[in-house]
Amino acid sequence: MKDVVEDNARVRDANAFQAKASEWPRTFYGTAWKEGQTAALVTKALKAGFRAFDTANQRKHYVEADVGAALEQACLAGLAHRQHLFIQTKFTYPAAQDARLPYALGAPIETQVAQSVSSSLAHLRVDHIDSLLLHGPTHAHGLSEVDRRAWRALEASSADRTVRRLGISNVSVSQLEALLSWAEYPPAFVQNRCFAVTGWDRDVRHLCRAAGVTYQGFSLLTANTEVVHHPPVVALAASLGLDAPALIFAFARQLGMVPLTGTTRWEHMQSQLASERITLDAALVEELERIALP
Repeated sequence: MKDVVEDNARVRDANAFQAKASEWPRTFYGTAWKEGQTAALVTKALKAGFRAFDTANQRKHYVEADVGAALEQACLAGLAHRQHLFIQTKFTYPAAQDARLPYALGAPIETQVAQSVSSSLAHLRVDHIDSLLLHGPTHAHGLSEVDRRAWRALEASSADRTVRRLGISNVSVSQLEALLSWAEYPPAFVQNRCFAVTGWDRDVRHLCRAAGVTYQGFSLLTANTEVVHHPPVVALAASLGLDAPALIFAFARQLGMVPLTGTTRWEHMQSQLASERITLDAALVEELERIALP
């Protein structure tokens, strides 16, 4: 792994578009499964204070065009400014799509990536995408030749600054290590569903830290309901003047994560953003990290 880390540190240093991790958003608002409420909830999230939004060009689970419409309207109304927004979307393979594809089925993967990026730019009504993720490898184990070709196509969109940063989601530690070994533009982000029973995806997080990749955690609450509702966690949160979700988000950041939330409730939006100001004792972080381990 040492060679992987050193080689990719050199590549990152050579790419001027790679910003420092401290410049990334500290919380993303996720827009999956919002359907007809997408635009209204994006606007609500903007009013609550969110400035980073995660979507995908995957009509099966996202309405990317409504995200773009809401963000454009907010900018026109003076609620937000494009330079202060961080917009992240994804290229999704056909197997994870429904019939509403953003590219030609059967076209070469390079063409599909280019068509998806062009479609996302139109949906989002922007001239660049801040972050574009490969929405998971083709297989659960290893990286295929299709994955390699798709990543090269993503790199081409990054080379001309249409896409500012790249990332990958739903990836294992071995898949990430493989990608880091040959990527010309290594991922700035990894986005994974984060389970407490795996030490909050410890192995992937540790590789991300070593390689200078920012880890984005999703389903922090819904994948870990037994932790969120664990009486000691609830009591600890209350003692700190927090609700349990805000405590989990503060904890996640201290592990080096950027949390994603898809909440629809105003009070939860506010408390999860307010958790950005919380610093937890190191011993408490260690205790929470171990809480669901066997």
